[in-house]
Amino acid sequence: MAQPLFLYIHGFNSSPESFKARFFVDWMTAKGKADQVIVPALPHWPAQAIRLLEQLIETHRDRSITLIGSSLGGYYSTWLGEKYDLRAVLINPAVRPFELLEAMLGEQGNYYSDERYELTPEHLQQLLQINCHSVKEPSRYLLLTQTGDETLDYREAVEKFRDSPMLVQRGGSHGFDQFESVIPAILAFAEGRVELPAVTDLTIGRIRTETSDE
Repeated sequence: MAQPLFLYIHGFNSSPESFKARFFVDWMTAKGKADQVIVPALPHWPAQAIRLLEQLIETHRDRSITLIGSSLGGYYSTWLGEKYDLRAVLINPAVRPFELLEAMLGEQGNYYSDERYELTPEHLQQLLQINCHSVKEPSRYLLLTQTGDETLDYREAVEKFRDSPMLVQRGGSHGFDQFESVIPAILAFAEGRVELPAVTDLTIGRIRTETSDE
């Protein structure tokens, strides 16, 4: 029987070296499940990123695939989840990145590499082309979001996935604080179960630190 597969999809200007991606790989490796995780490095062009992800999905169609999408990766995961009828865990997902990124047009750099490129209106158009106004089966999506997200308005994701199981945690950040606490929920969801941890208020006694992790 083919092993299940988690396809982790990182966010804008991020990489497989982001904290959550590395933590999840290390966690799975410690459990002897390293072969159940793929974290591709995505091109900055949305169309190219989607083609790469589609190729990976097609290659592993014999396995039970669960998508884990962070930020822009959550936006990609929604498109892929709809196309391939896959379960997807969305972590502080972008809902309308074609609007959000309009203010960032111009030179960009990856947070984890030396890559530099120009963010153009064509990038936004490619994002718009994969926009899902709604989802066919809300139960296939698990939303994990924190109200302290300094990059995205968490309420947009809560509204779009209002009929999906979700964890909305007070406080936190765009990088999703205490990510380790939701890994059991991610694994359970991949098996068709919704088992969310108790929600704690992360604004209590929190010393704010600035991070950029997707």
